[in-house]
Amino acid sequence: MNDKKLLQQSNRSQVTTISMAHLAHDTYSSFLAPILPLLIEKLAIPLYLVAFLDIARKLPSLLNPFFGLLAQRTDAKYFVIVSPALTAFSMSFLGLAPSYTILVMLLIISGISSTLFHIPSPGIIKASSGDKIGRGMSFYMVGGELARTIGPLFVTAGISLWGLEGIWHLMPFGLLASLILYYRLKDFRIDQNFTKKAEKGDALKEIKRFYPLFKNIGAYLFFQSAMKMATTLYLAVYLTQQGFELWSASIAISVLQFFGVIGTFISGSLSDKYGRKKVLVSMSIGSALTMTLFLFSHNIYTVFGVLALLGIFMFASGPILLAVIHDVHTEMPTFVNSVYMTINFSISSIVVLVMGIFGDKIGLANTYEIAALLAFCAIPFAMRFKEIK
Repeated sequence: MNDKKLLQQSNRSQVTTISMAHLAHDTYSSFLAPILPLLIEKLAIPLYLVAFLDIARKLPSLLNPFFGLLAQRTDAKYFVIVSPALTAFSMSFLGLAPSYTILVMLLIISGISSTLFHIPSPGIIKASSGDKIGRGMSFYMVGGELARTIGPLFVTAGISLWGLEGIWHLMPFGLLASLILYYRLKDFRIDQNFTKKAEKGDALKEIKRFYPLFKNIGAYLFFQSAMKMATTLYLAVYLTQQGFELWSASIAISVLQFFGVIGTFISGSLSDKYGRKKVLVSMSIGSALTMTLFLFSHNIYTVFGVLALLGIFMFASGPILLAVIHDVHTEMPTFVNSVYMTINFSISSIVVLVMGIFGDKIGLANTYEIAALLAFCAIPFAMRFKEIK
């Protein structure tokens, strides 16, 4: 009994550690959206090139399956340890970038770091969560969403203190996070405590076997991504175009992300109890309706209130989809997760580019209306999931 309790405590400790690492890493990843209005002004960047900034950050995700296979055959804890420092370095120097090309290079470095972190970490969470995978994924996702609540305020405070070019002063916190992670994980062995050293199987066969699931997830993400990109990457630009101050826009992003924490926290556990499909459909309907309501919100306090509701509904899908992926029976769970991440990041990259082009051509206000319409189209695909408990 004592050994069992000790193991449970160890597992909870690993869930907490990885979730906090997610918090540290994604705090820096969230710097881009709130500083976009200043970067656009400084370097005269059109919206379609703004989209390429986000694509540059996600471009390394195309190598997710490769990194997934690599993670299976190496001590992937070092990916998790190094990532916060690497991301802090690249994102903290965005303000000093003298050209668009340098911005792209820094964001590619950040994308590589993000890929190295996000591939092995959900597998550790799964193995540590027992039969409460949804709850474990919720804790993990809460770390990421809370980071995107803190990040905009963190970087905006840095701008207030040192200006856009001075946000590099924020970098040491990321370095400290990696040092703490090294101390916490240096004796941790993924292969002994959680998974086999190498997952053996036919990668192509696994892709073919789960193709219907991947296809449905891809369709769902496509229609959800327009709404998510509109209210994350482009939100500060949209609100400043509507006449709001940068601080108000940054707070709006943080409100969205903070209530996204609530959505991610409750949705995984709800899906454990009521089923993945029921909760996913409910949250999809809620997000589409709330996005439509946002279009008619013009007072800043109304905007905050609607974004709070939208955050709960819109971000709820994250841990549910992760749980769906880790529900499947496979000998290569890390690889299957990496394929899911490739689909996720690739689709969001395509959508953000299209939105940038539309934003330049017809304006962000009209582009937001299209995003709201597409959000309703995601609902039928939420209803079609077959691999959900």
